[in-house]
Amino acid sequence: MRIEALRLRRLVSTMPTDGPFWEERLCRPVDIYPEFRAQGGFEGRIDEGGIQLDARRLRIAAYFLEVLTDEGVRGLAGPFREPCARHVAALRPLLLGRDPLATEQLWDLMHRTLVHGRQGEAMFAVSVIDCALWDLKGRWLGQPVWRLLGGPTREATPAYASMLGYAVLDPGRVRERALAYRERGFRAQKWFFRDGPTSGPEGLARNVALVRTLRETLGDGYPIMLDCWQSFDFPYLLALAERIAEYRPAWIEEPAMPDRIATYRRIREKVRIPIAGAEHDYTRWGMLRFLEKEALDVYQPDPFWCGGLSETLKICALTSAHDVICIPHGHSTPVNSVVSVLQSPILTPWQEYLVKWNEIHLHWFLDPPRPADGTIAPDPRPGLFPDLDESRIEESEEL
Repeated sequence: MRIEALRLRRLVSTMPTDGPFWEERLCRPVDIYPEFRAQGGFEGRIDEGGIQLDARRLRIAAYFLEVLTDEGVRGLAGPFREPCARHVAALRPLLLGRDPLATEQLWDLMHRTLVHGRQGEAMFAVSVIDCALWDLKGRWLGQPVWRLLGGPTREATPAYASMLGYAVLDPGRVRERALAYRERGFRAQKWFFRDGPTSGPEGLARNVALVRTLRETLGDGYPIMLDCWQSFDFPYLLALAERIAEYRPAWIEEPAMPDRIATYRRIREKVRIPIAGAEHDYTRWGMLRFLEKEALDVYQPDPFWCGGLSETLKICALTSAHDVICIPHGHSTPVNSVVSVLQSPILTPWQEYLVKWNEIHLHWFLDPPRPADGTIAPDPRPGLFPDLDESRIEESEEL
C-alpha cells in the first residue's frame, strides 16, 4: 500500500448557538501593550473561531486532511487552521508514494526535513499528518487506535470543563456557569484570567475575585484550575498566588511564555500551588527541557501541536519516567481520548474538555465522542476520528 494523495479541504458550515458564542477573551502575552489590552472579544475571523451571524448562528470554517492510498484506504485528521494547511501542502511531495503504515519513518522524515521549522505551525502540520496516518492504520485494520496501542486502561476518563470564552468579570455569571457545568457531571473546572501584569491593582483584584467566586460557588472539595495563558511574569504571579492560595487551586497553568523555563523553575520553587504548562512547546525534546529543570508539576502536550499521536506517546513515556502528571491539552477530543485511555490513571487522571472550542471542533463529525456524566469514553469505531458529517458542509474547497 502506498500514499497516492494528500487531500486538503477547506470546509464552511453554520453552527447553532444559544446566544452570543464568545463572551470574553482571556489575557494574552501581548496585552502588556495598552492598544492590545483594550481589545475585546475574539478576532471574528471565520477560520479563527467563527463569525456570529445573529444570536443563534455562528459561521465557521476549518481545514481537514485526507490521506489517500492506492488500495482505497483513507485516513482523516482535523480540524486545523489555514497556516497549518500551507505547511501540510509543502510536505506533500515528501510523502507521496511511501508506505502509510510506516508512521515512525514518516515522522522522522518530516522532522528531519523541517530544519527551520520544528515548532509552531510547521509542527502542527507534522501532527495533523501523523494523526491522519494513525486514523488510516486503524481503519485498515478495522480497529480503534487505542486498542492497537494496548489500551484501554479504564472504561472512561474523568473530564474537566475548560471554560475559555465564558465571561469572567461578572461574579453572577461566573456562579451561574460554574454551577451549570458541575450539574452536567464535570468533576473539575478550569477558568481563564482576563487581567495581567499591566492591568494594575484593579486587574489583580478582579483575578482574585474570580477565584474566590469559584471556590465559594463550587465548595471546598471541587478541583479548580486557573489558566494564565503565558501572560504573567514572576513578580505578578507571586503576588497573585499569595492572594489565592487560601482557595486551594488544583494548579496554575502557563504563568509565563514557554521559553522562560528559568522563570517556571523560580515560580515552582516559590509558590505552594502546583504549576502546569508546556502546551505551547513541541516534541519530546521541548518537554525534556522542562523535565530536566523540574519546572512543572503537570505537563500538557497537545497531540495536534506537539508532533501528533506518535510524539505525544513518547512525551507521556518521558513524564512517566519522571513520575509527573501528563494531561494533554484539549484541542482534539477524538485524539485526546485515545491518549488518555492508553496511560495509567495516576499519570493522566483527567482529560481537558475545552467546552466552546470543542463545540466548534466536534461540529464537523458524525456522532463524535462527547462527555457523558463528566467522563469521556474511548470511541469503539475503527480509526482515530469519526467520519465527517457531509450534511453540515455548506462549502467545500480543495487545496
